[in-house]
Amino acid sequence: MNALSAAFLPTLVRRERASFSATLAAPFLALAVATILNVALYMAMGRNPVDVVYAMLLEPFLSWASFSEVLLKAGPLLLIAQGLAIGFRAKVFNIGAEGQFILGAIFASAIPVWFPQATGQWIWPLMLVLGTVGGALWASLTAFWRVRLNANEILVSLMLSLVASQLLNYLLLGPWKDPNGFNFPQSVMFQYDAMVPLLISGTRVNVSLIITIVLSFAAWIFMQRSFAGYKLQVGGLAPRAAAYAGFKEGWAIWLSLLIGGCAAGLAGAAEVAGPLGQLQRSISTGYGYAAIIVAYLGGLHPIGIIASSLFMAALYIGGDNAMVSANLPIAAVRVFQGSLLLAYLVAIAFVRYRLEWRRIVHRSQS
Repeated sequence: MNALSAAFLPTLVRRERASFSATLAAPFLALAVATILNVALYMAMGRNPVDVVYAMLLEPFLSWASFSEVLLKAGPLLLIAQGLAIGFRAKVFNIGAEGQFILGAIFASAIPVWFPQATGQWIWPLMLVLGTVGGALWASLTAFWRVRLNANEILVSLMLSLVASQLLNYLLLGPWKDPNGFNFPQSVMFQYDAMVPLLISGTRVNVSLIITIVLSFAAWIFMQRSFAGYKLQVGGLAPRAAAYAGFKEGWAIWLSLLIGGCAAGLAGAAEVAGPLGQLQRSISTGYGYAAIIVAYLGGLHPIGIIASSLFMAALYIGGDNAMVSANLPIAAVRVFQGSLLLAYLVAIAFVRYRLEWRRIVHRSQS
């Protein structure tokens, strides 16, 4: 005999239109959820959650010295995230911005390392240009493998980041090592003309912040007002419609990855020619990975990314404060970043989809 049984299973159904207010509220809800989860973690670790939250989320904004460091950190995060967001909206997932950041720093450092006696105001602008080229060249390797060999760009770009780290180690432990650096793995200190000019006296904030803001506006123009940006968005949202309209997938992959590589390379160049003043192994601080969180937390929108980059930069500075004042390990700061991204992805999923319970009928024989 055949017996019928029914069960109700949850199913996500895409909404016809996502609510603007819900989309705007999603990052704030994610922040609240991530804060609650991490407060519970801090209590389990035996830390005072009030001290940790104060040091991590409030203290970076309470003094000009701390906030200037927030602006300094926000620059590379904002620049890299703007480049990545363009590719993400086209469904091209560049996860290797960290490696492109490192290559940008290496390319930019070539001038002061090879020509330490050179002078002139042309040096730092040329370093930024070389850094942009270096990041683009590194990203082009991923684009080539993706277009020609159909390799997954996520895996290729991520693995190339590891290669970039080893290349940096080789240079700083070998041909580019400062002979007068007391055996530390670092290059020579850059000359004055190889440093990006300061923007605000008494701080470390330099002119690269202005460049980043201008490029953020250019990213908005590109995605919202240009035909090339429109093609990228259509390719991401409706690939079949894009193919029918004659938009080439290979072109979108190349353009997306090159834009992301240029942005990351420029950020790397600005870092060595700015606050660091030399090429160090510590140049690889995770900006490329944190920028992924910044891009998504900003809703992949250029304006939203500006706000999320400031928050993530404050989390960097606040995490340093919490390590000192609340004895918090650095891993806890990274857990906060990861939980924030996870909470946002869950929140935005329910903004774009609704949960329905569907009745599923099963036929069984007995």
